[in-house]
Amino acid sequence: MERHFEKELENLKTAIIKMGSIVEEAIALSIRSLEEKDTELSRRVIDNDGRINSMEIEIDNAIVDILALQQPVATDLRTILAAQIINTDLERIGDHAVNIAESALTLASTRLEGLMLELPEMVEITTLMLRNALDSFIHQDPDLAARVLAQDDSVDDLNRQMTKEVVTLMEQDPEAIRGGLELIRVSRNLERVADLTTNIAEEVIFLARAKVVKHRAQGPSE
Repeated sequence: MERHFEKELENLKTAIIKMGSIVEEAIALSIRSLEEKDTELSRRVIDNDGRINSMEIEIDNAIVDILALQQPVATDLRTILAAQIINTDLERIGDHAVNIAESALTLASTRLEGLMLELPEMVEITTLMLRNALDSFIHQDPDLAARVLAQDDSVDDLNRQMTKEVVTLMEQDPEAIRGGLELIRVSRNLERVADLTTNIAEEVIFLARAKVVKHRAQGPSE
């Protein structure tokens, strides 16, 4: 029975890692569709969202089965609870990838097509955060997770700067409003991806150290 339980836990971790990889790709493709003005790529991200949603349901069902049949305690219980939250966060990140792809479709037909402003820096930080958060889960590395927390404020600052610059642009040129609103939407979605990625890192710290950490950029206290 114990060996069967260990296998179920490993299968759960593997499913989370697989979902994380798919979500990471969705974010990367949505950004690429924006940068390259590739509407077919945008539609591909949107069409693939159903796969992420299905995986979330499958993982949720697996977690319910484990909790009902095994009654885990201590570290095993923390692993399952963390996986449940990370599963939800990953599905939401997938939703934000869809939002970015939808904005890329709209921007392709506006006069602001190709205008990026702070977006490249936001993309660089956010995608690194997501990669590190997933790696911290794979390797159970709370120190790497803590580094993810430290980057969240940078994305928040860039989002505010991006919004300020786009609003100024729209005030100066009313014809830029449609595209400007989509740029703000992209920036806001990247900021939310960073927030959800921070949540994943917090769960890794909870899993590894049994400490609850909420948006503490300096990392968890010992």
